[in-house]
Amino acid sequence: MLRGIRPLLRGSTYAGALFAYCGALASLPLLPFAALPAMAWPSASEGAQFALTVLVWSVLIGAIGLSRTTRRVLIACARRMLGVPLPDPVGKRRRAGSTGEGAASPTASAADRWRTPLWLLSQVALGWAGAQLSVLLFIAGLLLPGGWAGAEAGVSVNGWSLRADSGWRSWAAALCCLLLAAALCLAVTHALRWLAPRLLGPSSAERLALAAERERVLAERNRLAHELHDSIGHTLTAATIQAAVAGEVLGADPSAARAALRSIEESTRAALEDLDYVLGMLREEKAGTAPARTLADLPELLDRLRHAGAVVEPELSGDYAQVQGTLSRAAYRILQEGLTNALRHGAGGPIRVRVAAAPESLELDVVNRTGARSGMSPGAFPTSGHGMPGLFERVRLLHGEIEAGPDGPEHWRLAVRLPVRLPA
Repeated sequence: MLRGIRPLLRGSTYAGALFAYCGALASLPLLPFAALPAMAWPSASEGAQFALTVLVWSVLIGAIGLSRTTRRVLIACARRMLGVPLPDPVGKRRRAGSTGEGAASPTASAADRWRTPLWLLSQVALGWAGAQLSVLLFIAGLLLPGGWAGAEAGVSVNGWSLRADSGWRSWAAALCCLLLAAALCLAVTHALRWLAPRLLGPSSAERLALAAERERVLAERNRLAHELHDSIGHTLTAATIQAAVAGEVLGADPSAARAALRSIEESTRAALEDLDYVLGMLREEKAGTAPARTLADLPELLDRLRHAGAVVEPELSGDYAQVQGTLSRAAYRILQEGLTNALRHGAGGPIRVRVAAAPESLELDVVNRTGARSGMSPGAFPTSGHGMPGLFERVRLLHGEIEAGPDGPEHWRLAVRLPVRLPA
């Protein structure tokens, strides 16, 4: 029994009923305009004039629901007073800061356009019916006990009648009236909660647009995460090794120590540019131009590794000019991640880097000795575990092929083959 009474005690139940009653009261200013056609037809019967007034009144209420502003207000009110989790309209989301390229607002069908007017008409109808009945029941519940105001209540069914006199029956009838008024509020609220997702919730086209928006946002966040991982991870790894080298040779070879410190400065400055760009995107600010690291920046990357004490053996062939745009940037990030892993996990031997640019494909190889780097503890470079999955995802998106694993008993090899022209 308590379970049945508990919903009647919730504040949101009466807030939902109040929402319906407010909608009914808000329609009152339209009533004089709705009565004008009936007043211009004096020869009609009262029933016809009443029907015409209700019809025009309904049309005026529905016309208000065609406005997008009305829909946004109704959605906000329904979320607040009915407790229904309704998303914002897609158009509002896009104007609020969505910057997706090629994003188009969904085209509403005729059925979608009429959902808000139907909600308004339902809200007004439930509000008027619920308000009149609940007020009548509430007044009856106040007047019936003891018959103190001369009020009487009776029920007649097929000749059988029951009349509440001034005794206990009047109190029971009053209690029933009050419970019915509370139950009516509950019924109005539940009816609106049932209608809200169907009439104020996203349509099929809006759901597709919201899904596409979420997919775009997730893809953008994933791309920014890759940028941060590749840039910051590489910089911190190289800076750690360079700082260790500078500390070892500071007394014996000050020139080498100064070179290592200059390399740390250059690499961290580049990483700060990447970080500022990514933070600007995450804050939805007007970000500057993205740092375009391409294969043309590969010599600088190899120089930073040499300053860190690594022995790099590059084998570069082909014309890099034919590798442009996204492919060149992705190739740079792949090589950066491969070289970072070689610094972290390599045994300190030479790192072989091969880049072969052919008319149809671009081949990237990074080979290093496995084992702990001399002078560095095994836990000096804690990793997040996202590097290799990020590499595989990059290569997959570019329709390429990737292999990563042991190359003989002492070496590790990362081999990537990317098509220069994407398949149609």
